[in-house]
Amino acid sequence: MKRNVGAFILLALGVTFVVIGCLRGEPMTVLRKAATLCLECIGIG
Repeated sequence: MKRNVGAFILLALGVTFVVIGCLRGEPMTVLRKAATLCLECIGIG
């Protein structure tokens, strides 16, 4: 039972951080940086 409580706490913490990141607009920042990196890899950016 103790193992399940620890897993639940870690899951809740992870979900909390994902929600906070989404509220701050982080997905668009990550997408923009990923696109820039990808374009630099193929020599366009």
